[in-house]
Amino acid sequence: MSDLESIKKLRLSTGAGFKDCSAALNESGGDLDKAVELLRVKGVAKASKKMSRQANEGVVALSGNENKTSILEVNCETDFVAKNDEFISFVKELSEINNSVDSNFDKLLKITMKNKKTVDENLVLMIAKMGEKITLGRSKTLKNNNSINYTYSHTIVKDNLSKLAVIVSLNNKEKFEKLDLFGKQLSMHIAASNPLAINSSDLKKEIIDKEQELINEELKNNGKSEEIAKKISLGKINKFKEENSLMTQNWVMEPKKKVNEILKELKINNLEIVEFCRVKIGE
Repeated sequence: MSDLESIKKLRLSTGAGFKDCSAALNESGGDLDKAVELLRVKGVAKASKKMSRQANEGVVALSGNENKTSILEVNCETDFVAKNDEFISFVKELSEINNSVDSNFDKLLKITMKNKKTVDENLVLMIAKMGEKITLGRSKTLKNNNSINYTYSHTIVKDNLSKLAVIVSLNNKEKFEKLDLFGKQLSMHIAASNPLAINSSDLKKEIIDKEQELINEELKNNGKSEEIAKKISLGKINKFKEENSLMTQNWVMEPKKKVNEILKELKINNLEIVEFCRVKIGE
Protein backbone atom coordinates (compact mmCIF):
# COMPACT_ATOMS: atom_id res chain seq x y z
CA MET A 1 0.00 0.00 0.00
CA SER A 2 1.43 3.38 -0.99
CA ASP A 3 1.85 6.21 1.51
CA LEU A 4 -0.99 8.13 -0.16
CA GLU A 5 -3.31 5.12 -0.02
CA SER A 6 -2.47 4.64 3.68
CA ILE A 7 -3.25 8.27 4.41
CA LYS A 8 -6.55 8.01 2.55
CA LYS A 9 -7.50 4.86 4.47
CA LEU A 10 -6.55 6.47 7.77
CA ARG A 11 -8.58 9.60 6.96
CA LEU A 12 -11.57 7.44 6.03
CA SER A 13 -11.45 5.45 9.27
CA THR A 14 -10.72 8.34 11.66
CA GLY A 15 -11.98 11.48 9.96
CA ALA A 16 -8.72 13.25 10.87
CA GLY A 17 -7.02 15.75 8.56
CA PHE A 18 -4.41 14.94 5.91
CA LYS A 19 -1.47 16.37 7.85
CA ASP A 20 -2.46 14.65 11.10
CA CYS A 21 -2.80 11.31 9.30
CA SER A 22 0.54 11.72 7.54
CA ALA A 23 2.29 12.59 10.83
CA ALA A 24 0.67 9.66 12.66
CA LEU A 25 1.77 7.20 9.94
CA ASN A 26 5.31 8.52 10.07
CA GLU A 27 5.36 8.20 13.86
CA SER A 28 3.92 4.66 13.75
CA GLY A 29 6.27 3.48 11.01
CA GLY A 30 3.37 2.92 8.64
CA ASP A 31 1.34 0.76 11.05
CA LEU A 32 -2.31 1.75 10.50
CA ASP A 33 -3.58 0.40 13.84
CA LYS A 34 -0.90 2.27 15.77
CA ALA A 35 -1.59 5.38 13.71
CA VAL A 36 -5.31 5.21 14.63
CA GLU A 37 -4.37 4.95 18.32
CA LEU A 38 -1.97 7.88 18.02
CA LEU A 39 -4.70 10.03 16.44
CA ARG A 40 -7.09 8.99 19.17
CA VAL A 41 -4.60 10.06 21.85
CA LYS A 42 -4.06 13.35 20.03
CA GLY A 43 -7.80 13.70 19.81
CA VAL A 44 -8.04 13.36 23.57
CA ALA A 45 -5.42 16.11 23.96
CA LYS A 46 -7.31 18.37 21.56
CA ALA A 47 -10.58 17.62 23.29
CA SER A 48 -9.26 18.39 26.76
CA LYS A 49 -8.18 21.88 25.66
CA LYS A 50 -11.68 22.60 24.39
CA MET A 51 -13.62 21.43 27.45
CA SER A 52 -13.34 24.80 29.24
CA ARG A 53 -15.14 26.56 26.39
CA GLN A 54 -18.89 27.22 26.29
CA ALA A 55 -21.13 24.81 24.37
CA ASN A 56 -24.54 26.47 24.22
CA GLU A 57 -25.63 25.24 20.80
CA GLY A 58 -26.52 21.74 19.65
CA VAL A 59 -29.62 19.60 19.20
CA VAL A 60 -32.21 17.70 21.24
CA ALA A 61 -33.02 14.19 20.01
CA LEU A 62 -36.19 12.18 20.59
CA SER A 63 -36.22 8.41 20.16
CA GLY A 64 -38.33 5.39 21.03
CA ASN A 65 -42.07 4.81 20.83
CA GLU A 66 -45.25 5.77 22.69
CA ASN A 67 -44.51 3.34 25.53
CA LYS A 68 -40.85 4.15 26.03
CA THR A 69 -39.48 7.48 24.83
CA SER A 70 -36.11 9.12 25.42
CA ILE A 71 -34.86 12.66 25.11
CA LEU A 72 -31.16 13.49 24.72
CA GLU A 73 -29.37 16.83 24.53
CA VAL A 74 -26.04 17.00 22.69
CA ASN A 75 -24.25 20.34 22.92
CA CYS A 76 -21.65 21.98 20.71
CA GLU A 77 -20.29 25.51 20.38
CA THR A 78 -21.85 26.72 17.11
CA ASP A 79 -25.02 26.23 15.12
CA PHE A 80 -22.80 25.48 12.13
CA VAL A 81 -21.66 22.22 13.75
CA ALA A 82 -25.19 21.49 15.01
CA LYS A 83 -26.32 21.38 11.36
CA ASN A 84 -23.31 19.39 10.13
CA ASP A 85 -24.39 16.11 8.48
CA GLU A 86 -21.76 14.04 10.28
CA PHE A 87 -22.69 15.53 13.67
CA ILE A 88 -26.38 14.89 12.94
CA SER A 89 -25.68 11.28 11.94
CA PHE A 90 -23.68 10.77 15.14
CA VAL A 91 -26.44 12.20 17.37
CA LYS A 92 -29.17 10.18 15.65
CA GLU A 93 -27.35 6.90 16.29
CA LEU A 94 -26.49 8.07 19.80
CA SER A 95 -30.14 8.83 20.60
CA GLU A 96 -31.21 5.29 19.67
CA ILE A 97 -28.49 3.83 21.89
CA ASN A 98 -29.52 6.18 24.70
CA ASN A 99 -33.09 4.91 24.48
CA SER A 100 -31.88 1.30 24.62
CA VAL A 101 -30.01 1.95 27.90
CA ASP A 102 -32.77 4.10 29.48
CA SER A 103 -30.60 7.25 29.54
CA ASN A 104 -27.92 5.61 31.69
CA PHE A 105 -24.78 7.55 30.67
CA ASP A 106 -22.39 5.06 32.31
CA LYS A 107 -23.75 2.32 30.06
CA LEU A 108 -24.13 4.64 27.07
CA LEU A 109 -20.46 5.60 26.90
CA LYS A 110 -19.38 1.94 26.80
CA ILE A 111 -21.70 0.86 23.97
CA THR A 112 -20.07 0.07 20.61
CA MET A 113 -21.41 2.09 17.69
CA LYS A 114 -21.69 1.06 14.02
CA ASN A 115 -18.05 1.99 13.32
CA LYS A 116 -16.89 -0.54 15.97
CA LYS A 117 -15.78 2.19 18.37
CA THR A 118 -17.40 2.98 21.70
CA VAL A 119 -19.56 6.05 22.24
CA ASP A 120 -16.82 7.50 24.44
CA GLU A 121 -14.20 7.00 21.70
CA ASN A 122 -16.48 8.45 19.03
CA LEU A 123 -17.21 11.48 21.18
CA VAL A 124 -13.48 12.20 21.41
CA LEU A 125 -13.03 11.71 17.65
CA MET A 126 -16.00 13.99 16.94
CA ILE A 127 -14.51 16.74 19.13
CA ALA A 128 -11.17 16.46 17.33
CA LYS A 129 -12.79 16.41 13.89
CA MET A 130 -15.28 19.25 14.44
CA GLY A 131 -12.80 21.36 16.37
CA GLU A 132 -15.40 22.24 19.02
CA LYS A 133 -16.37 21.25 22.51
CA ILE A 134 -19.11 18.59 22.26
CA THR A 135 -20.84 17.33 25.39
CA LEU A 136 -23.79 15.14 26.37
CA GLY A 137 -26.32 17.28 28.20
CA ARG A 138 -29.66 16.47 29.79
CA SER A 139 -31.32 13.14 29.17
CA LYS A 140 -34.38 11.24 30.38
CA THR A 141 -36.36 8.14 29.46
CA LEU A 142 -40.08 7.98 30.17
CA LYS A 143 -41.58 4.50 30.46
CA ASN A 144 -44.52 4.14 32.83
CA ASN A 145 -46.86 1.19 33.20
CA ASN A 146 -50.18 1.62 31.39
CA SER A 147 -49.13 5.01 30.03
CA ILE A 148 -48.81 6.61 26.62
CA ASN A 149 -46.10 9.13 25.75
CA TYR A 150 -46.68 12.15 23.52
CA THR A 151 -43.93 14.27 22.03
CA TYR A 152 -43.42 17.64 20.42
CA SER A 153 -40.38 19.08 18.62
CA HIS A 154 -39.89 22.78 17.92
CA THR A 155 -37.40 24.32 15.45
CA ILE A 156 -36.57 21.02 13.80
CA VAL A 157 -32.99 20.66 12.54
CA LYS A 158 -33.56 17.31 10.84
CA ASP A 159 -35.90 14.35 11.42
CA ASN A 160 -35.99 13.67 15.19
CA LEU A 161 -33.52 16.42 16.05
CA SER A 162 -34.62 19.90 17.11
CA LYS A 163 -33.78 22.87 19.31
CA LEU A 164 -36.58 22.17 21.80
CA ALA A 165 -38.32 18.88 22.57
CA VAL A 166 -40.97 17.64 25.00
CA ILE A 167 -42.19 14.26 26.21
CA VAL A 168 -45.28 13.96 28.36
CA SER A 169 -46.70 10.72 29.77
CA LEU A 170 -50.45 10.19 30.28
CA ASN A 171 -51.71 7.20 32.25
CA ASN A 172 -54.01 5.53 29.78
CA LYS A 173 -53.81 2.07 28.20
CA GLU A 174 -55.46 2.81 24.87
CA LYS A 175 -55.10 5.60 22.33
CA PHE A 176 -58.17 7.28 20.88
CA GLU A 177 -58.79 10.50 18.99
CA LYS A 178 -59.74 12.75 21.92
CA LEU A 179 -56.80 11.58 24.02
CA ASP A 180 -54.38 11.89 21.10
CA LEU A 181 -55.42 15.48 20.45
CA PHE A 182 -55.03 16.40 24.13
CA GLY A 183 -51.64 14.66 24.36
CA LYS A 184 -50.30 16.55 21.35
CA GLN A 185 -51.68 19.87 22.56
CA LEU A 186 -50.35 19.26 26.07
CA SER A 187 -46.83 18.63 24.77
CA MET A 188 -47.07 21.89 22.78
CA HIS A 189 -48.34 23.70 25.88
CA ILE A 190 -45.36 22.45 27.91
CA ALA A 191 -42.99 23.61 25.17
CA ALA A 192 -44.51 27.11 25.23
CA SER A 193 -45.18 27.55 28.97
CA ASN A 194 -42.16 25.78 30.48
CA PRO A 195 -43.72 24.49 33.72
CA LEU A 196 -41.30 23.43 36.47
CA ALA A 197 -43.55 20.73 37.96
CA ILE A 198 -46.97 19.14 37.50
CA ASN A 199 -48.38 20.45 40.80
CA SER A 200 -47.20 23.24 43.11
CA SER A 201 -46.48 20.63 45.80
CA ASP A 202 -43.94 19.08 43.42
CA LEU A 203 -41.89 22.28 43.04
CA LYS A 204 -38.41 21.81 44.47
CA LYS A 205 -37.75 23.53 47.79
CA GLU A 206 -34.59 25.22 46.51
CA ILE A 207 -36.58 26.83 43.67
CA ILE A 208 -39.19 28.18 46.08
CA ASP A 209 -36.50 29.37 48.51
CA LYS A 210 -34.65 31.19 45.74
CA GLU A 211 -37.81 32.91 44.52
CA GLN A 212 -38.71 33.88 48.09
CA GLU A 213 -35.26 35.36 48.49
CA LEU A 214 -35.73 37.47 45.36
CA ILE A 215 -39.17 38.62 46.53
CA ASN A 216 -37.82 39.60 49.98
CA GLU A 217 -35.02 41.58 48.34
CA GLU A 218 -37.54 43.35 46.12
CA LEU A 219 -39.74 44.29 49.10
CA LYS A 220 -36.85 45.21 51.37
CA ASN A 221 -36.96 48.95 50.83
CA ASN A 222 -40.49 49.54 49.55
CA GLY A 223 -41.59 51.55 52.60
CA LYS A 224 -44.48 49.16 53.43
CA SER A 225 -45.26 48.00 56.95
CA GLU A 226 -44.06 44.51 57.90
CA GLU A 227 -47.61 43.14 57.87
CA ILE A 228 -48.40 44.48 54.39
CA ALA A 229 -45.01 43.33 53.11
CA LYS A 230 -45.80 39.78 54.33
CA LYS A 231 -49.14 39.80 52.51
CA ILE A 232 -47.51 41.04 49.29
CA SER A 233 -44.78 38.40 49.66
CA LEU A 234 -47.34 35.63 50.16
CA GLY A 235 -49.31 36.78 47.12
CA LYS A 236 -46.20 36.87 44.95
CA ILE A 237 -44.97 33.42 45.98
CA ASN A 238 -48.44 31.92 45.41
CA LYS A 239 -48.55 33.50 41.96
CA PHE A 240 -45.11 32.09 41.20
CA LYS A 241 -46.26 28.58 42.18
CA GLU A 242 -49.42 28.91 40.09
CA GLU A 243 -47.60 30.13 36.99
CA ASN A 244 -44.91 27.46 37.19
CA SER A 245 -47.08 24.44 38.00
CA LEU A 246 -48.50 22.72 34.93
CA MET A 247 -51.97 22.03 36.37
CA THR A 248 -52.60 25.67 37.28
CA GLN A 249 -51.10 27.30 34.19
CA ASN A 250 -53.37 29.03 31.68
CA TRP A 251 -54.08 26.58 28.86
CA VAL A 252 -52.21 27.85 25.78
CA MET A 253 -55.04 26.84 23.43
CA GLU A 254 -57.69 28.57 25.59
CA PRO A 255 -55.99 30.99 28.03
CA LYS A 256 -59.12 31.70 30.09
CA LYS A 257 -59.00 28.13 31.39
CA LYS A 258 -56.43 26.29 33.48
CA VAL A 259 -54.87 22.99 32.45
CA ASN A 260 -56.65 21.17 35.30
CA GLU A 261 -60.00 22.49 34.03
CA ILE A 262 -59.29 21.19 30.52
CA LEU A 263 -58.34 17.83 32.02
CA LYS A 264 -61.71 17.61 33.82
CA GLU A 265 -63.63 18.66 30.71
CA LEU A 266 -62.21 15.70 28.77
CA LYS A 267 -64.18 13.34 31.06
CA ILE A 268 -61.71 10.50 30.58
CA ASN A 269 -61.85 8.24 33.63
CA ASN A 270 -58.78 8.46 35.91
CA LEU A 271 -56.75 10.38 33.32
CA GLU A 272 -53.62 11.85 34.89
CA ILE A 273 -50.43 13.51 33.75
CA VAL A 274 -47.76 11.14 35.08
CA GLU A 275 -44.60 13.08 34.22
CA PHE A 276 -43.01 15.24 31.57
CA CYS A 277 -39.61 16.36 30.34
CA ARG A 278 -38.78 19.53 28.42
CA VAL A 279 -35.33 20.31 27.05
CA LYS A 280 -34.38 23.47 25.16
CA ILE A 281 -30.91 24.14 23.83
CA GLY A 282 -29.26 27.03 25.65
CA GLU A 283 -31.51 26.95 28.72
